[in-house]
Amino acid sequence: MTKLTDCILSLGLLTAVWAGLVFDPLGLDLPKPGPELLWPLPAYLLVCFGCYSLATVGFRLASFNDCPDAATELQRQIHEARRELAARGFRFPEPQGSA
Repeated sequence: MTKLTDCILSLGLLTAVWAGLVFDPLGLDLPKPGPELLWPLPAYLLVCFGCYSLATVGFRLASFNDCPDAATELQRQIHEARRELAARGFRFPEPQGSA
């Protein structure tokens, strides 16, 4: 099962349970505070998901590792590509701010 299928299935199940408790098609006769607390539940879950997402992105950004070997390799490939293009007649524009 793919991750997308898993998420859609979980969301559908959660929505069905929420709708079943709020609209009470089975006649469960929940106490009055029950449906009143369940109505804003999707908004609360959306806010919690947003907070979790921001925290995850912030943590991953703060703990991002530098890769000096990969940076050196990328710079080498850029210089090699520039040489090949220059050999084929491509002219690179002068960088801004050089006098």
